[in-house]
Amino acid sequence: MNSICKKLAILAVAVSISTPLVALQPLHEDRTVISGFYAIGFADLVRRNCDDISPRYIRAYNYLKALEKYALKAGYSEAQIEELTDNREEKEILRVRIEADLASRGASPETPQGYCTVGREEIAKNSAAGRLLRAK
Repeated sequence: MNSICKKLAILAVAVSISTPLVALQPLHEDRTVISGFYAIGFADLVRRNCDDISPRYIRAYNYLKALEKYALKAGYSEAQIEELTDNREEKEILRVRIEADLASRGASPETPQGYCTVGREEIAKNSAAGRLLRAK
């Protein structure tokens, strides 16, 4: 009986040593999550600044829920997800990045028609942001 216990103990140690413990990166660094939030924020800024483009609210909601499901499946907790969605600093970092990208494509408060142009381009490309928008 002792030899069976010893073998099980050795097996347990071997499995624990051979199975690496992977620490999750911070959620705000996860590429899938950030690119998803980027698409949502990008679409939101376009639709707020272009009267010719409207949001697809249900599609955006489903997209957001899919991101949440992805994060949960990846091992993040609901508390970590909520912490990210409530993080004003991360929202600001993303907003600045989106505004810079829009400006580089000709969409800014000084050139408001650029938002419509960029929005139509994204819709035509069927990009993640474009799928969240509809041309009127």
